[in-house]
Amino acid sequence: MWPWEHAIVAYLAYSLCCRVVFRDSPTGLEAFAVVFASVLPDLIDKPLAWELGVFDSGYAIGHSIFFAVPLAIVVGTIAHAATRPRAGLAFGLGYLSHPLADIVDSVFRQGVFHVELMLWPIASVEGRPPGPGVIEGFLYFFGRYWNAVLAGDLSTYLLLQFGLAGVALVVWLADGAPVLRETLSAGLRVARAFLSHVSGSSRSNQPGRR
Repeated sequence: MWPWEHAIVAYLAYSLCCRVVFRDSPTGLEAFAVVFASVLPDLIDKPLAWELGVFDSGYAIGHSIFFAVPLAIVVGTIAHAATRPRAGLAFGLGYLSHPLADIVDSVFRQGVFHVELMLWPIASVEGRPPGPGVIEGFLYFFGRYWNAVLAGDLSTYLLLQFGLAGVALVVWLADGAPVLRETLSAGLRVARAFLSHVSGSSRSNQPGRR
């Protein structure tokens, strides 16, 4: 799956979790945590395989359930100690959704249940790195994807991608646009503080009345 697909699936899952369990929408920190965690397995495995040649394919330790579960527990424990338990939950859900989504994707596109995607080192995915580096490999596959879009070759898979992206956008807006909301709020606070400081300095520099 593409990184944005993982991000979309993870965000939708966490937003639904928040609505059902907490009766609330994700905060900016939670939205960032779930999206970042959802692409982290690829950020770990792809460079190790495509750049350093540590693994034969981009599905190894980062996708492994034997690494993902302990990592989710550690991050969750840290988040709980920092009084941000929901951020820890968001990270764990986002990270664990990645290998599961890859397996579902393999069934949907290839008709094969590739459970070995998440069983390293007990089982590994055979293959060779697709290119000399992460950037080259990404551009190679993205080029194929983009050419199909430009050619109007919209398969069921591509239409499903666009549909999910549209749903995710609507849900994100309904959630109050987390991350963007907090960013704008912080920007407004900084602007107000700056204007207040400038206004105070201006008044203090004015000559006293006689």
